[in-house]
Amino acid sequence: MGVYLDHAATTPMLPEAIDAFARAMHEVGNPSSIHSAGQDARRRLEEAREEVAASLGCDPIEVVFTSGGTEAINLAIKGMFWASDATRIVAPEGEHHATMDTIEWLATHEGAQPAWVPLDSDGFIDTDAWTEAIGAGDAALASALWVNNEVGTIEPVDALAAAAAAAAVPFHVDAVAAYGHLPIDFRSLGVAALSVSAHKIGGPVGVGALVLSRAANVVPIVHGGGQQRNVRSGTQDVAAAVSFAAAASAAVRALDSERARVTALRDRLIAGVRASVPAARLSGPEGELRVASNAHFTFPGAQGDSLLFLLDAAGVAVSTGSACQAGVPEPSHVVLAMGRPAAEASACLRITLGRTTTDADVDAFLAALPDAYSRAAQAGLTTR
Repeated sequence: MGVYLDHAATTPMLPEAIDAFARAMHEVGNPSSIHSAGQDARRRLEEAREEVAASLGCDPIEVVFTSGGTEAINLAIKGMFWASDATRIVAPEGEHHATMDTIEWLATHEGAQPAWVPLDSDGFIDTDAWTEAIGAGDAALASALWVNNEVGTIEPVDALAAAAAAAAVPFHVDAVAAYGHLPIDFRSLGVAALSVSAHKIGGPVGVGALVLSRAANVVPIVHGGGQQRNVRSGTQDVAAAVSFAAAASAAVRALDSERARVTALRDRLIAGVRASVPAARLSGPEGELRVASNAHFTFPGAQGDSLLFLLDAAGVAVSTGSACQAGVPEPSHVVLAMGRPAAEASACLRITLGRTTTDADVDAFLAALPDAYSRAAQAGLTTR
């Protein structure tokens, strides 16, 4: 494999997660069955739930396993909306499409009234506008990213949660991009729900979790069987849960050391981009207000997808933004929400680092970038 710098899309599975998954695949038993094989599966499932809960600072009963972050977000937003008599949903611009598209679907089909809160030029949520949109508690729910998945901005989630709590509005936090990078303590946040995904922290694709407060009122979107507090019915995937738990425990153990190591790599990468392509503009904040793994740039005069393909041909994998848009290149809605022009929103690269990233990977990216930018900019000029 070449140089992989797209860890925000998915990161390689941890060896311990692979081993846990392989061992669990040799076991048999439906955790809802009452015979000994089923009860043994149930024990392994609940032990996995306890490990995931420990990584998130919540009680095991609050962990609802899902098929991933997108399902967790849908369950939180649709479920809390349907459980409320109110119709307003408060959310920032620049959210992940799992949130934006869910809210737009509810607006089209269920009469929801979105209240979109602006971002500033660094991607921070306007807390005054958020508090005003929360209003006097007449919203069905509010939802926001903890870490912006494109530009890496760490949002003021404590302030957002406090405003929602003061108005008694249920608040869902999309922590998919924060998990494994920031410490998460669901109890201290005091929110109604929080979403995470295993494959962002070295676990398998196809499993995630919605942390759901005991006090939260949610209408399920999948019925039949009554598993997981009757919030998400269906036979539970024990092997995926066990593998998820192994990744969660490992990610928490390594969080501080990895954050320091990856921050140093990121800062060296950012400095190298600025030195080799002075026209490049960093999107989002500097320093500690940016998640350690993220570097996001706009490259004037070059299309982001052209840069991506040229770097890929040089053996370096990066992205232009979220990987959840079915592979269709489009201007970054996050960059647009930050007040930047459409030309810049189409000239983005997101470089994201992870556990397997090395100094040599950063060097390879920086070596390949100038030629790729020159060629992409020339292609952009010839198509005008």
